[in-house]
Amino acid sequence: MHTYSLLEKLLFWPAVLDEKRLARSLAGKTILITGASSGIGEQLAYLLGRCEVQLLLVARREEKLRQLKREIEQHGTAAVSVFGADLREPLELESFLAWVCEQADTINIVVSNAGLSIRRSIMDSLDRHHDFTRTMAINYFAPVRLLLSLLPQLARSNGQIIHISTINTSLVPLPYWAAYQASKAAFDTWFRSAAPEWNARGIATTAIYFPLVKTPMIAPTAAYRSMPAMSAEHAARVIAKSMCTRRKSWRPWWLLFGELASVLGRGLLERLTPRWLRKKGG
Repeated sequence: MHTYSLLEKLLFWPAVLDEKRLARSLAGKTILITGASSGIGEQLAYLLGRCEVQLLLVARREEKLRQLKREIEQHGTAAVSVFGADLREPLELESFLAWVCEQADTINIVVSNAGLSIRRSIMDSLDRHHDFTRTMAINYFAPVRLLLSLLPQLARSNGQIIHISTINTSLVPLPYWAAYQASKAAFDTWFRSAAPEWNARGIATTAIYFPLVKTPMIAPTAAYRSMPAMSAEHAARVIAKSMCTRRKSWRPWWLLFGELASVLGRGLLERLTPRWLRKKGG
């Protein structure tokens, strides 16, 4: 459990969650979570595991999923089914989709959480085209394919799609994050473009724009270790609460100021950043 500093308490206001209300609203529903073996997805599975729901969990690490299933079924009330797959691989993605159809006739909620982050200079990526294809594969193409497949079920159940995004899609793009930011922005734009069509058919859509979250995905980036970060447990409560409220979006209270700064200060930032990079390189 990540203990918040005073600054983090100011940045990340508590997500007040009525777990009894959550249990009542979700009773009997089938919930699919991608990227469920660690971080936000894992904590969400533990939280929902205390409700009478059917959880369908997918991630690359099948053994970790099986451990998660054992723990939830030992201490919780949810029925849990797991599938190990790398959703970047088309054949594994198709096998997973076939498995989902076998597990449940109706999907009520999809939490599109699986993702990949890469921090690397463009000049260090000249022979690493796969950095861009693999981030697009998991952050864009896989969730698009997943949702296209499940939309008929979601429409029948008046279901909900919860898209786990990032504040970066609302801010000025930063150096070293081209692969990650482009792939996240691609799916976010696709999701917001498609949402009105889904809403017209009774499907609720929720986009959650998280700040930095303390998960294994950010561990390789040394600069993040001293930066304020939301806990994965806190993020899970935000997602769970959105299942009760079915609100359109969630974002940290301070993101508006970041968006204004991105618009008003874009020209200045674009002039100063190359100077900073040259100085750093020197």
